[in-house]
Amino acid sequence: MVATALIQGLPLIVETLGGALSRINNPIAQAASKALEETSDALLAGHISPEAQAEANRHLERMAELQQREQETALVQVNESLRVEVASTDPYVRRMRPTFGYLVAITWTAQMLAVAYVIVFETQDASIVVDSVESLSTIWSVALSVLGLYVYTRSGEKKAERRSAGTPMVQKAVTPVPVRKPFND
Repeated sequence: MVATALIQGLPLIVETLGGALSRINNPIAQAASKALEETSDALLAGHISPEAQAEANRHLERMAELQQREQETALVQVNESLRVEVASTDPYVRRMRPTFGYLVAITWTAQMLAVAYVIVFETQDASIVVDSVESLSTIWSVALSVLGLYVYTRSGEKKAERRSAGTPMVQKAVTPVPVRKPFND
């Protein structure tokens, strides 16, 4: 989506964002949608110069580049901490990954059970609870991303351990076929 938006630029972003805001039943969102619709009309009518559009597109590209660098930096930091953890001789540091995984799983399960309970038995409060869970999406994305990296890294470690031990990754169970000699009469 971001790549498409950067290629097609400002008109696509204005149209997409305006359409999304028009579906929100809120006076501020409706006003923003109307303003974006007027901006889209101005873009189509040529009231906004191509230079101004190009400058907005350059800004969008720069913002996307900065965001990508930020994500790369975060991944580098997570990978560095994983390397330190793997190299550690402290048993707790080596157990931290499974502990974190179990805690995330237990917390996620407890939260989902609580949400299900409210939706089924406390229906009048369901919208508040669902909005609250939505507010937690950032923290859950971080926790689940870290957990995903842990699992991915551990899988790589297990493969490396098997290779170094000489254990084949895939066991082949092939029955040899007997070779028949042709009849020589």
